[in-house]
Amino acid sequence: MKQYLSFLKISIMKGIQYKIAAIAGIFTQFFFGLLFIMIFEAYYTYSTKTQPIALNQLIQMVWLQQSFLVFIMLWHRDSELYEMITSGNIAYELCRPTNLYHYWYSRLLGQRLAGALLRCIPIIILASLIPEPYTLHLPADVTTLLLFIITLIGALLLIVALSMLIYISIFYTLSPSGSFLMIAVVGEFFAGLTIPVPLMPKGLQTLCYILPFRYTADLPFRIYSGNISTSDGIIGFGVQLLWLTILLVSGQLWMKKAISRVVVQGG
Repeated sequence: MKQYLSFLKISIMKGIQYKIAAIAGIFTQFFFGLLFIMIFEAYYTYSTKTQPIALNQLIQMVWLQQSFLVFIMLWHRDSELYEMITSGNIAYELCRPTNLYHYWYSRLLGQRLAGALLRCIPIIILASLIPEPYTLHLPADVTTLLLFIITLIGALLLIVALSMLIYISIFYTLSPSGSFLMIAVVGEFFAGLTIPVPLMPKGLQTLCYILPFRYTADLPFRIYSGNISTSDGIIGFGVQLLWLTILLVSGQLWMKKAISRVVVQGG
């Protein structure tokens, strides 16, 4: 475990070097946060139906999505890992006296932590300072805040486990773009990042609750906003842990099988 914690630390230190990119990301995500809020505000203003989630709760979710975007986006990728698999340089990785799944998992986890550390705090501060109705507020109570933090950590671990499936699939497809687009686009939609889950038709909502993707974003952010009660949030956390266990175990088994069929040519 000590060596993988070292890999995690190295990955974080490497990621926080890109401060200019982080500054650009802060302004970009803050702009898109305002844009999405204005779109939802217009929708709520002219809608004649009572919506299943209040506009203020939706605003909290939008700001959290933008603040922790690096945590929750499946389309965040490590080009070096893609290149290793497709070029044959994976042979060097296989020579390391480490578990390849654990090594890559800690590497990807560190990258996401570094990106979030540089961006989330400035966006949260800016969002909390702008005037109503666009302000980001603290959750209703300490219990809600603690449950949000716990489920957010679970969401981070879950999104990395899902990302690992994309990298493992490249051993078979040798096509980073295909694997990336297929899983990332589907995952983003069912996580509620394209359309908030409460605003989806009932059939799609049921499917979202079955699949693991909503537990990477929808669950923690709706807990924070107050749209999900504490009791339902605890149940959701249990499902989140179940999916995390399933994905970690299946990912390691699939990685082992993929490595067993690797053939590297060269001298």
